Amino acid sequence: MLVALNKPFGVLCQFTDEAGRRTLADFVPQKGVYAAGRLDHDSEGLLLLTDDGRLQHRLADPKHKQPKTYVVQVEGVPTEEALERLRRGVTLNDGPTLPAGVEAIGEPDWLWPRDPPVRFRKTVPDAWLRIVLREGRNRQVRRMTAAVGLPTLRLIREAVGGYGLDGLGLGQVRVIDPKPFR
Repeated sequence: MLVALNKPFGVLCQFTDEAGRRTLADFVPQKGVYAAGRLDHDSEGLLLLTDDGRLQHRLADPKHKQPKTYVVQVEGVPTEEALERLRRGVTLNDGPTLPAGVEAIGEPDWLWPRDPPVRFRKTVPDAWLRIVLREGRNRQVRRMTAAVGLPTLRLIREAVGGYGLDGLGLGQVRVIDPKPFR
């Protein structure tokens, strides 16, 4: 079984939490599934879960290089130089990143309101980027945008491999066909 969840902001990528915070158990009714990769507590969007260990490994392990697409709101206005640095790969404290697909985009028309909203500052502009990675380090997108002077304000995973949000509403779950990954 393969399950897609549109994970809301503030939800932990685990099924239990002693501190009483929202977890996957609040949204995913299917039993025996586990996240294939993670999304940080403060990130949103597509999370795939499966009960198949081999499929989980294929989806999450960086050696399989499944592309992961993110829509990212950043503070500041990206220069072509900053975008090119992201495309070539930047050096982080744990080493250089692989080259990334990066493009400046307008605010997506399918975007849902975030709760709580992203802070708004009249004197500081923001912009949107679409970033495609083929690796998955801890908080990588946030660290990459910060490295080029564009701190991340909002991070939404739009797709993993051939699977996308495809109209999946915030907090909604859909069982999908895992065949493309077998």
